[in-house]
Amino acid sequence: MTAPLPVRPPGPPAPQPPPAGRVPGRRPPSPLLAPLRQTGQLFALALAVARAVFRRPFQVREFVEQFWFVASVTILPAALVSIPFGAVIALQVGSLTEQLGAQSFTGGASVLAVIQQASPLIVALLIAGAAGSAICADLGSRKIREELDAMEVMGVSPIQRLVVPRALATMFVAVLLNGLVSVVGTMGGYFFNVIMQDGTPGAYLASFSALAQLPDLYVGELKALVFGFIAGIVAAYRGLNPRGGPKGVGDAVNQSVVITFMLLFAVNMVLTAIYLQIVPPKGG
Repeated sequence: MTAPLPVRPPGPPAPQPPPAGRVPGRRPPSPLLAPLRQTGQLFALALAVARAVFRRPFQVREFVEQFWFVASVTILPAALVSIPFGAVIALQVGSLTEQLGAQSFTGGASVLAVIQQASPLIVALLIAGAAGSAICADLGSRKIREELDAMEVMGVSPIQRLVVPRALATMFVAVLLNGLVSVVGTMGGYFFNVIMQDGTPGAYLASFSALAQLPDLYVGELKALVFGFIAGIVAAYRGLNPRGGPKGVGDAVNQSVVITFMLLFAVNMVLTAIYLQIVPPKGG
């Protein structure tokens, strides 16, 4: 008959490994700081894209394809939106100047509003809504399919290969579309002011030449360039960081559009304030 095996007394439970992503001995990150971390990551991505622009090799084919795609989905909506937008500005400014007895300044005021404010914002909003959402969805689908991880394993930078051509495409298309929207919006405002408000063509053009100056066009183009860069970077950032699979990609697309809109209006206020402080008004 064999002797019974000795029974060991129960010891302390084995230590459990820390949750994934948590460093032992360190507090978990506060959820209140999540917006600050995401803002920092967004600025880090913008800096990485700015540095990768000058690195070789440059993806010429990808840039041309993205440029054509962004232009094809925004040219017609931009032209169609700029006509009623310029008309509304001309009608509102014309009504206000008529009440003040300064109908002769209708042309200059409305054209300056279109060139400095309306045109860059229209272009940026259309790029963010039409092209930015497509960019975000494309990068997000690549992310959940682990294509970006595979590119990093092969030594290919997703930022240089995918993000840089898309950001440059949105910037250049925004600059070119800004000229188109400025011309179409000005023509729409001229037509509605002359036809519907019985304005004189000579007074419209004379007030424009009296109040407008070349830096007004420069600041409009600069705004379009900056807004296009913001739209491309925000769309790429949300596309590179989706959450929760395919549903997370859809949420990222909506978030990219909303975040871009908020940033555009904030940056537009800052650029306008700086411009008004640096460039004196014509004749001042």
